Amino acid sequence: MVVKIGIIKSGNIGTSPVIDLILDERADRPNIDVRLVGSGAKMNPEQVEEVAPKIADFDPDFCIFISPNPGAPGPAKAREILSAADKPAIIIGDAPGARVADEMDEQGLGYIIVNADPMIGARRELLDPTEMASFNSDIIKVLAATGAYRLIQKTIGEIIAAVEAGEEVELPKLKITAEKAVEAGEFTNPYAKAKAYAAYEIASKVADLDVKGCFMVQDSEKYIPIVAAAHEMASTAAKLAVEAREIEKANDTLCRTPHMGDGCIGNKCVLMEKPEK
Repeated sequence: MVVKIGIIKSGNIGTSPVIDLILDERADRPNIDVRLVGSGAKMNPEQVEEVAPKIADFDPDFCIFISPNPGAPGPAKAREILSAADKPAIIIGDAPGARVADEMDEQGLGYIIVNADPMIGARRELLDPTEMASFNSDIIKVLAATGAYRLIQKTIGEIIAAVEAGEEVELPKLKITAEKAVEAGEFTNPYAKAKAYAAYEIASKVADLDVKGCFMVQDSEKYIPIVAAAHEMASTAAKLAVEAREIEKANDTLCRTPHMGDGCIGNKCVLMEKPEK
């Protein structure tokens, strides 16, 4: 059986560029087929209302909606549309999504909240396309190297397995904390684990500064250094995440979880060995 997965992207968080790719990293996984629709950088209700229903043309077995702040008007419209549809659906969002977790429960939706997927410093004085790309690359590095993406991989993998087996899908209610991320990262060296934990926590605090600099402070003499500092924190978090990974590589204990020939998730922790189920 081929499981059909429909993904709706609206706006962007650090998980958005890779959400489909972490499910099929070699583009040869035989048991899934993925389609994307999206509204680009904008995430207003009118854009969401236009693009979200189009995923129905693919007739997916389940849907994923990913955006910043699942409580914002546009994502709220997407939740309304998906809740009314006859398909299991998961919302993936950043930390503000925790505020509407109860609403998502009531709507019959699953959710994955990624605490260390922070808001960007969206002030014109700081944010040009180069800075935007650099910030997102730092967050991607943090989420990849600390184990957050692996936890998302495994969580969605469980849904795929349930659909394949003809079982009822149990939708996730997951908030990815530093503890959960580094556990999924399977670090063996305590210093590596500590660096990964620190990286995740620093990235989780980036949004606090960016929200302050973007919405709470109106004096440019004050908000420009604030959002710039937030981006420096993201850069530091990425460096720590890379250092954690390098320690594991030096010890030849870096865990990898590739998809196997039948689509299930394999595991290996020694570079020259083959992965096993």
